[in-house]
Amino acid sequence: MEGETFLWLIRHAPVDGIKGTIHAADAPADLGDPRPLQALRQHLPKGAASYASPSRRTVETARALGLAPELMPEFSEQDFGEWTGRRHDDIAAEGDEAYARFWSDPAHGRPPGGESFEDQVVRARLGLARVGAGPATLVVHSGTIRAVLCIALDLTPEAALRFVIDPLSLTRIDRLASGWRVVSVNQRIS
Repeated sequence: MEGETFLWLIRHAPVDGIKGTIHAADAPADLGDPRPLQALRQHLPKGAASYASPSRRTVETARALGLAPELMPEFSEQDFGEWTGRRHDDIAAEGDEAYARFWSDPAHGRPPGGESFEDQVVRARLGLARVGAGPATLVVHSGTIRAVLCIALDLTPEAALRFVIDPLSLTRIDRLASGWRVVSVNQRIS
């Protein structure tokens, strides 16, 4: 990759849906309060390339920020397979052994028909390779931002899962000739 890349990673707005649910890609964003979007918009670079996961909530958030992103499936949230659309509490209450096994090793465990966080890191690396030099905004998911932090900081997947990434937070990372630089993580703009 020629040149340096300056990334503004934004987690999408909260999901307009039932809390505790493993939301599908078509889950909408809750954009009812324009104030955090207006504040965040002021911190984004003008004229930057823009990318987003193809999920509805990321696309809606990007558009509410005034962006017209290129959709990149490499930046999708982790695929939870058969658990998608279900509530965590319901799956746990059923005594699903696969669910218990997954949470004993969430970095490497795979939900039935899904992917591990480690798989998501591999996918995110492929997406980052497609982002060219210069400033870029990425409207993505908490897992995607953790995956990028895993790559930038050369962390184990287990360590990267420790980051808290709130809705509409800003994480700044630069890919420089000398390596990665993390400017901020989970910055709440108000």
